[in-house]
Amino acid sequence: MDCIFCKFVTGEIPVKKLYENEGAVAFLDISPLSKGHSLVIPKKHFVKSFEMDSQAWASVADAISQTSKLLVEKLGIKDYNILQNNGKLAHQEVQHVHFHIIPKTDSSGLEIKWNPIKIDTDSLFKFLVE
Repeated sequence: MDCIFCKFVTGEIPVKKLYENEGAVAFLDISPLSKGHSLVIPKKHFVKSFEMDSQAWASVADAISQTSKLLVEKLGIKDYNILQNNGKLAHQEVQHVHFHIIPKTDSSGLEIKWNPIKIDTDSLFKFLVE
């Protein structure tokens, strides 16, 4: 497999690890949006989040929590974004599930523009659950 994140997991390519558990690893992003911008990835290769099993989710959730605490304590930040993209249209650049933890200290970092649409949620709900 030619996945750069899998090479981070195996140690073939070194990364600045911040936290690691049995199923996930957290490390500093090499193209950060802000100081402390980190990535959390499952050690097993998954392309999209719905592919992850409950064990992978638990490992990733632990790594996100522990890394967030580290960034808050060491950098003195109060606010941060946790971002996860699924697929090219959703801006997923590396096809291995990964979560960004992006510290916010000012207007730098992640910027989000919310563009709500009008939709009949009653009809959509019925379609989705029936």
